[in-house]
Amino acid sequence: MIKVKVIKYPISTEKGIKLMETENKLIFVVEGSSTKQEIKKSVESMFNVKIESVNTFINQGKKRAYVKISKDTPAINVATKLGLI
Repeated sequence: MIKVKVIKYPISTEKGIKLMETENKLIFVVEGSSTKQEIKKSVESMFNVKIESVNTFINQGKKRAYVKISKDTPAINVATKLGLI
């Protein structure tokens, strides 16, 4: 099996910041062929966090993943590690 980079980059928009604060979610642009399970495993291993759910959305040819992080870890802490905040 060829390992493909699943997570391309995080998105930091007003909507994204609001989701971080209210729903403990982060938004990533991901590889178009990646599955929700691959996204979940990738984020969990990259940031050492527990993921509750992953929702995907394709817009203008880009696949986005809305990743809900467990309540144990605030999404803002992960965003700070990424340099989004």
